Amino acid sequence: MKPLIIYCYDAYCGWCYGFSPVIQQTEVKYRHILDFEVLSGGMILPEKPRHISVIANHIKISYPTIEEHTGIVFGKDYVWHINNPADSDWYPNSEKPAIALCIIKDEHPRLAVSFASALQHALHFEGRDLCDDEAYRHLLDQYALSPESFYPKLHSEEYREKAYYDFALCKQLKVTGFPAVLLQIADSKFYALSYGYTDYETLTQRIGKVLEESGMGM
Repeated sequence: MKPLIIYCYDAYCGWCYGFSPVIQQTEVKYRHILDFEVLSGGMILPEKPRHISVIANHIKISYPTIEEHTGIVFGKDYVWHINNPADSDWYPNSEKPAIALCIIKDEHPRLAVSFASALQHALHFEGRDLCDDEAYRHLLDQYALSPESFYPKLHSEEYREKAYYDFALCKQLKVTGFPAVLLQIADSKFYALSYGYTDYETLTQRIGKVLEESGMGM
């Protein structure tokens, strides 16, 4: 089998947003010799909707640290919801963006890394509510998805099951935090490359080392 990078992330994960440029650069470097799979982790799956105010204070404390550590910028429209939770209408839930990712993985699997990053940009920079169907419309042309095909799938049980299968795979891989990157070089041989944010140089060094030790060097 072709070696496979498995990227476990969540659309609502701020550290994954900071990691987006790293995984995109990594894909550009290695896509000629590695396949890439993106799995949604299901970080926020409340049984009942929970308002942004429940986690706003935690995010308010953490997002400046993410900016400082990664160089990513959180947009003013996103930060407004964090600073003004009483006036926000957000009820975060990881389910819908995970379903959207499963649609792109079926339609255009090589665009999964790019699409996951676009979802995070839509939320964390543009301040779009990923629980709102309209948050995805601006991406449809960009990713060659027709509204007539995309929206029925977004609300279908079939693609909801695919999303929950991804959540289960992350648990099976023993991923408990995001972002996480693994390299699979055989059916049952996995290497953990990173748990939590890792910079590009460190990540690519680790990939190169595993490939070299496995006799698959570039």
